[in-house]
Amino acid sequence: MIATAVILGIVILATVIGNVFVIAAILLERNLQSVANYLILSLAVADLLVACLVMPLSAVYEVSQEWRLGAELCDMWTSSDVLCCTASILHLVAIALDRYWAVTDIDYAHQRTARRIGVMILVVWTLSFLVSVAPLLGWKDPEWSNRLNIDLKCMVSQDVGYQLFATASSFYLPLLVILVLYWRIFQTARKRIRRRQQVSGAQAQPCGMIATAAGGSAGVAAAVVTVIGRPLPTISETTTAFTNVSSTNTSPEKTCNNGVEKEKPPAVEPESTTVDLSVAYPATSATPTIRTTITRRKHHNSTDSKRERKAAKTLAIITGAFVCCWLPFFILAVLIPVCASCDISPIVMSIFLWLGYFNSTLNPIIYTIFSPEFRQAFKRLLCRRKSHRLRSRHMGLRRKN
Repeated sequence: MIATAVILGIVILATVIGNVFVIAAILLERNLQSVANYLILSLAVADLLVACLVMPLSAVYEVSQEWRLGAELCDMWTSSDVLCCTASILHLVAIALDRYWAVTDIDYAHQRTARRIGVMILVVWTLSFLVSVAPLLGWKDPEWSNRLNIDLKCMVSQDVGYQLFATASSFYLPLLVILVLYWRIFQTARKRIRRRQQVSGAQAQPCGMIATAAGGSAGVAAAVVTVIGRPLPTISETTTAFTNVSSTNTSPEKTCNNGVEKEKPPAVEPESTTVDLSVAYPATSATPTIRTTITRRKHHNSTDSKRERKAAKTLAIITGAFVCCWLPFFILAVLIPVCASCDISPIVMSIFLWLGYFNSTLNPIIYTIFSPEFRQAFKRLLCRRKSHRLRSRHMGLRRKN
């Protein structure tokens, strides 16, 4: 019991600290006070409510293994659980939808207003409230009272109809939407980069032939990391991300003038194997330039593969954490009321429930760690607290002296 209490207490504390840091960073740092970060702020509030309203009573229930706090508090706890957890999940859908619009709609940068994001947040909380309030209005299974008063178990309504409605609204439909949106984002990024490479290649021969080979994977990866990897793209990133990525990857170190390459001042490059072009091309003054260009392209190809892996890793973290945390619990949530003969261990149920809660601990990390702005804001907040402590100590020493 002591070990369980300590572990759950650490999870609660980490969830509170992480989400408080996100909220403080957005409220105190001017560069983070953008419309795009309103969704991140609302997500942090939902996860903080999970840590303050849901996790503590759940921890008490886990340690005592029985519910002796009455029916009213049981209703309040289960409703708060469904409300806050559903809101947290639906915020992830809203964030994915905002990113999808940012990538597919060029004008969305100007349409992303405080009112529009506010409506999205209002819809998220309204849907979450409707899912959570249904049992309070009478949508409970017949065994709810006996389970609470005799078995001393506090559980959300196990009515089959309600569980199908709640799990579909809170997880399965949001999961489907998130997967589709992020896949469409990646597909749109890849198509847009390839289209621009074809246009630039047709207009800039022979330079385009060499540059296009290097721009493919780097363009897609950089675009995905720029738009998906960060918490939310800012207005400037939304409108310029793909343009900048395409231009920088198609001609990073040289310019073309009437079909003749002109090298910029050489930079220090790692040694790599060059290709002998003496057979394919006559010995001219341009041959060393072509050989150097291909050598550099090999170096860029290794960088491109790293960027591709980073893009895939970013997508895997965002979607994988959500699926791994909540999928086991929602499978049980459907299985328990449907399969009356299934004997599921209470320990397994508790682990899967707290694994879902743990998603609220991970969200402030996942949705801010890819952003340099948030990382700098966290550092400034920590330094500010340290400097405040030092000032307090110096003031105390002065008063004593």
